[in-house]
Amino acid sequence: MKILFISQNAAGVDLAWRLQQEGHQVKFFVADKFLQDCYTGLIRQKIKDWKKELTWVKKDGLIVFDFSGAGKVQDQLRKAGYLVVGGSEIGDLLENNRNFGQRIFLQVGMEIAFSRTFSNIDTAIDFIKRHPSCWVIKQNGQLKKTLNYVGKREDGADVIAMLNFYKRTLPKKQINFDLQEKVQGVEIGVGRYFNGQNWVGPIEFNIEHKSLFCGGLGPKTDEMGTVMWYDDDENNPIYQATIAKMENYLRRINFVGDFEINCIVNSEHIYPLEATTRFGCPALQLQTQIHLSPWGEFFLALAQKKDYQLKWRRGEGLIILVAGPPFPYEINDKKQTSNGVEILLEDELLTKKRHCLHLEEVCYCQEENKLLVTGNSGYILHVSNFQEDLQDARKEILQDLKKIYIPKMFYREDIGEKFLVSDRQKLEKWKLI
Repeated sequence: MKILFISQNAAGVDLAWRLQQEGHQVKFFVADKFLQDCYTGLIRQKIKDWKKELTWVKKDGLIVFDFSGAGKVQDQLRKAGYLVVGGSEIGDLLENNRNFGQRIFLQVGMEIAFSRTFSNIDTAIDFIKRHPSCWVIKQNGQLKKTLNYVGKREDGADVIAMLNFYKRTLPKKQINFDLQEKVQGVEIGVGRYFNGQNWVGPIEFNIEHKSLFCGGLGPKTDEMGTVMWYDDDENNPIYQATIAKMENYLRRINFVGDFEINCIVNSEHIYPLEATTRFGCPALQLQTQIHLSPWGEFFLALAQKKDYQLKWRRGEGLIILVAGPPFPYEINDKKQTSNGVEILLEDELLTKKRHCLHLEEVCYCQEENKLLVTGNSGYILHVSNFQEDLQDARKEILQDLKKIYIPKMFYREDIGEKFLVSDRQKLEKWKLI
């Protein structure tokens, strides 16, 4: 099958390569000019203008978008008769406009936590002074998640300090964020694929780890690692309280793709925090460990709005990011990045454990037979592991990480630890899993 894979920042490049490995003809486009070299030497056909390839993919091929922000284009392509997986225009709005997303959550019957949107920092600071508490700063739109901050002081002074810093450093056009009331509990995501008409496949549950350092310290990142498992119990309380209520709405907006809601839960409440209306990253990479069905076949069924019996593995898994300087920030000066650094891997990761390895900002230099870091953000690769028990998966993945040698590389060794020590017990006690 012909597959046109369209990416903004190469988030789905590992899946594009796996689709190629399934035997499909894949053409890959990435918009970010700093990521043009990703998977050079690994994906055979990389293109510079995806629109010119519509006559190649035709209406019996498949078009895949791996990012939010192109939903309107996807809707237009579907209307023109193309088979598209990714999201939809209103789906983009659900993710990129938190206030809109919360309103929709409320309309379909979810219980939501208090939050307020601000486009003026002085107004936000005045609000906190009048309502002292622990507040959470959440970026709106497609701004970097490094702008997010979870307050710790009951008087809100640390959040005010953060806002004053943003006032001095951020362009005015980037000042659009929510203040959300901090809720004590366990943060857990729940997701499922939707084919424009119905849910397809099992329910995904995940635990994200966004802080840069172990123990939840440091700035927020897109993701340092994730714990994940699938379940087919549609009576699960978290599922019923959140994404199950979105079925009719997703059908109305013709959403086709992976839909997830991140939640904060405790013994009394299940609050939806935000929607992800695209492939999660690195959730998508870990899904390649869980799915047994071919990805091309699965995506084609989604795009055709057909039911599909997805074959999948029961168990628990995790995935960990291996990064380098300047992550989690981006620098355009290559001298200050990991660009061009050689990646050394023990043979096992390139042979019998290749399925556990997910290259990201990486290219292959055929002349020198070397894998090299590319890009400008240090977002190098992921390693995943999936077993019947998370404890076993953690033990094995930490051994696999020792088989990777990249100068100045770093990763978190505690991914999944808090879930095993306390969060799982809390969720079970509250009868949520």
